[in-house]
Amino acid sequence: MKKANDPAMCPAKVFCKPAEERFQDHYRRWQGIPSIEVSKNGRVFVNFYGGQGAEVGGNVMVLCVSDDQGEHFRSCELVVEHPDPTCRISDPALWIDPLGRLWVFWTQVRNFNDARFGVWTVLTQDPDAKELAWSEPRRIANGIMMNKPIATRDQGWFFPCSLWCDKSGSTPTERHGLEAEQFVNAYASMDEGKTITLRGHADMPNRSYDESVIVEKQDGTLWMLSRAFHGISESFSSDGGYTWTPGRRSSIEGPCSRFHISRLKSGRLLLVNHYQFEGRIDLEDIMQQSDVKRWQGRNNLTALLSEDDGKTWPYSLLLDERNEASYPDAAEGEDGYLYITYDWERVTQREILMARITEEDILQGRLVSPKSRLRMLVNKATGQPDVDKD
Repeated sequence: MKKANDPAMCPAKVFCKPAEERFQDHYRRWQGIPSIEVSKNGRVFVNFYGGQGAEVGGNVMVLCVSDDQGEHFRSCELVVEHPDPTCRISDPALWIDPLGRLWVFWTQVRNFNDARFGVWTVLTQDPDAKELAWSEPRRIANGIMMNKPIATRDQGWFFPCSLWCDKSGSTPTERHGLEAEQFVNAYASMDEGKTITLRGHADMPNRSYDESVIVEKQDGTLWMLSRAFHGISESFSSDGGYTWTPGRRSSIEGPCSRFHISRLKSGRLLLVNHYQFEGRIDLEDIMQQSDVKRWQGRNNLTALLSEDDGKTWPYSLLLDERNEASYPDAAEGEDGYLYITYDWERVTQREILMARITEEDILQGRLVSPKSRLRMLVNKATGQPDVDKD
């Protein structure tokens, strides 16, 4: 039961198409960490979070919408803000479930790390409706969930949530008795999302701001991957997510950053990650920095395909070679295109970008499809003065 003085456990406010200045693009001075989905009729949704400062209380989530394959986006279709200024809205995700409903997820936390966090959601039954109608906010899990849930063939829906451990890179400012949940966790639902409960967890090595994803292998095994200081860690479950193998370093490299991996309709796996990136983090330096770090190696953002269930990734297409082009998410449209979003320079450029490509583009290593495009602008914040980089 939540306490009367526990604002982080109280619902945030959800605003539909708000006109208040504090939500507008010209007011925000920092933004990033996007997610993307595409409806059955081709409507593209992208959400992210931002505000006046980087990862601080008062941050809000913004949902943008496009009805022309991402050529133009409407900003502030939906905004989520917590009434308590010590609480920040962060780490959003989007998912269209097998019933066609659009789920909008966000994390709610007091200050930077309150040792509890919380995954919240609203959903709309018809993401193609002229006027979107949203459910009431609902808290579904402790921790954060930055990547999409998945629906498996016969084991239900899985939600990749994580509760940071004390060695992840920041020091908690509160305690809530959840130390036994400080793992890369798998929440599950067997009733189409009506009830969502913690099923099992993986203990990953060298954990860093866990940002995990679950993939169902061809043989039904669940493959959990998570961001780590050394790159990407992995664990496997053969009993529907109840138990997981000891975490280990995966064969997929990374600069300690979010990545995306998902199963396409073709059966191939799509990976969006920093590939052959330049620069490695200095762990000692990272641990001495404040909560908002200065990361290295976040360049050469690339889309890759695997035809052998993730053993090898022989096909690649460079999306953006620039530094600080990071935190990708992807969705597959009914039109055959892959829609990939990411952020670029959250503090200075403050751009949310999108690539619209096909599997054939990745197989060929270049754009060959008529409507494929890179670096499409979803949203740019222009608030002044600039946020202090330090």
